[in-house]
Amino acid sequence: MTRTETARTDTAGTHTARTDTARPTRPIDDVHPGPSRRTRWIIVGILGLLFLVPIAAMVEFTLRKGLGGGYDVSRWIAVFTGGLSAAENKPIFTGLGNSLLLAVVTVVVMLVLLVPTMVLVRIRFPQLQRVLEFVCLLPITIPAIVLVVGLAPVYSVVARMFGSGVWTLAFAYGVIVLPYAYRSIQTNLVAVDVVTLSEAARSLGAGWLTILFRVVVPNIRRGLLAASFISVAVVLGEYTIAALLNRVNLQTALVVVSKADPFIAIIFALLALVFAFVLLIAIGRIGGAPRTSKPSRKKATA
Repeated sequence: MTRTETARTDTAGTHTARTDTARPTRPIDDVHPGPSRRTRWIIVGILGLLFLVPIAAMVEFTLRKGLGGGYDVSRWIAVFTGGLSAAENKPIFTGLGNSLLLAVVTVVVMLVLLVPTMVLVRIRFPQLQRVLEFVCLLPITIPAIVLVVGLAPVYSVVARMFGSGVWTLAFAYGVIVLPYAYRSIQTNLVAVDVVTLSEAARSLGAGWLTILFRVVVPNIRRGLLAASFISVAVVLGEYTIAALLNRVNLQTALVVVSKADPFIAIIFALLALVFAFVLLIAIGRIGGAPRTSKPSRKKATA
């Protein structure tokens, strides 16, 4: 070996040693494993109490007999057997019917406007992705009472064009559910290579409507269902916009009934909470990973 080769070898070895010295590897033992299982259960228990204590207080309140003391389930039986008076029955079921109508119309408006826009931006105008995200997430930063101030003159025009029916609230509700629906659909849309699928469909002669309904929508149906369910939950719990625009929905009806019989109003509020909780469980199941069937073991042939 010549002196030049020896010098090069020593230089390479020195450079490698310096690199190893400059970048010390962090031992695995120094990585914090996170909170223990006991700590996690304590945190979950504290958060659970924050939710369960108010709900338990509501249930206890509905079971009271009154000034005489004691508990019974007569009010719950009256709710499920149709034993409510006309003054209690009519406002609640009118508000419930209006809220269900609003939920359906809001979901339709949200899907018709948001899904084609998101798909078009994803395929043809990816540079507008940030702008669309900003516009869709903006309503969550604006209080509902501020939205009503801006929507009041708009609804004077809407009333002249479409009437003053309660279903027109779906236009305002379509705005407030945008952040939740956008996130649900966007999460599913990012996981699908929409550009490649659309180009493959176009190469086979498919039109844009065919691509949307037969290629894209089946691949993002989980996101669409999650967006629909969370929109229904938001609509059923909305009060501010309906009250300030003088419309009747479930929440405004509960306020009216609570002035005559607060026990019945609390019972229906609990039922609405249970329904929203079921919707959230459905969203979690839909958004979970799909179950894969175990491959069947084939018998070995001789």
